[in-house]
Amino acid sequence: MNTPVKQHLIDPEICIRCHSCEAACPIGAIEHDDRNVVVKADACNYCMSCIPVCPTGSIDNWRIVLSPFSLAEQYDWSELPPQGGAAGETVEATDPAVAALLAEAHAGSEGAARAPASASKPTINLYTAAKPVEAVVQGNYRLTAESSGADVRHIIFSFEGRPFPALEGQSLGVIAPGETIPRLYSISSPRDGERPGFNNVAITVKREPGGVCSNYICDLAKGDRVRIAGPFGATFLMPDEPRARLLMIATGTGAAPFRAFTMRRQRAAARGGDMTLFFGARAPDSLPYFGPLNKIPNRLLRKHMVFSRIPGAAKEYVQDRLLVEGEEIAEMLGDARTHIYICGLRGMEEGVEKAFVSIAESVGVSWGALRQVLREEGRYHVETY
Repeated sequence: MNTPVKQHLIDPEICIRCHSCEAACPIGAIEHDDRNVVVKADACNYCMSCIPVCPTGSIDNWRIVLSPFSLAEQYDWSELPPQGGAAGETVEATDPAVAALLAEAHAGSEGAARAPASASKPTINLYTAAKPVEAVVQGNYRLTAESSGADVRHIIFSFEGRPFPALEGQSLGVIAPGETIPRLYSISSPRDGERPGFNNVAITVKREPGGVCSNYICDLAKGDRVRIAGPFGATFLMPDEPRARLLMIATGTGAAPFRAFTMRRQRAAARGGDMTLFFGARAPDSLPYFGPLNKIPNRLLRKHMVFSRIPGAAKEYVQDRLLVEGEEIAEMLGDARTHIYICGLRGMEEGVEKAFVSIAESVGVSWGALRQVLREEGRYHVETY
């Protein structure tokens, strides 16, 4: 009799084919065709690197099998087989050894992200790519000056009575005409909406040259109807603990979830915690929400605006300002109430990581060890693209 083994699989019903898991896999165990994203059973070593980057949770699926499903079988699926399904394939999880395999499959790893312990429970995949919800555009506002060369938009969607229960830090997927796969955008409104009680949300979108979905969204007019999937995301959530301290690091449209965080705190009139934002852009006229951010009092949000293309000034990036404010950051790293959020272009990660290493070492702390503790406690979150 074959010995049961665990097999890592992807749920084709809720996968949005963003291929973030494939990009994150360090050993090339994930591939795709024009229908499905699949995992090579003979290559996957359960390193879990793909788990935290998946916005839908479709990647976090496991079956105990007597013989692994082939790639051809996975490519042909429209839904996952149930545990204990076809004879000779999956097996029931009643045997203690099989149950142990399933438990092991879902065990955490060094790279796995966790939501803050106090965060509200998110709704995920209420609407799918196959069954999206239709929203109406309530507004399309340019956030950056035309002279900046960056066209960044604030788009407001109304769901007209249909539920879309999104938390701060979640994303939604916009399906452009002629497309079947949603393009994900962070929600920039708090949980009670862009305007409380009006069942609407906003996203922040930068027009990208040749970008099918970004150009479609940036050209939307009031009254246009849009297909939307989601909400997505279960870990990049803010704590519901008023005393929690939030250290937020962003570039460009990565500020979207932090706008939601800040508005949530403002509306809740939370006292006891504080928020610190490091926000990088080329120049003030290319920084989204520059004006509104400057109006937020420092007692609620300490702001470090960092610019890399100011004429006559040296280039400065968020990691440079982190080092300048190293004493403040070191104090926050030593506080068990601190939650760290990093959102923006993928290229920022390396510099920010090096800054944290330097700041932690300056107070005799290993950043690698501290980061692992922060992850395990749901206090360290990275979302880059």
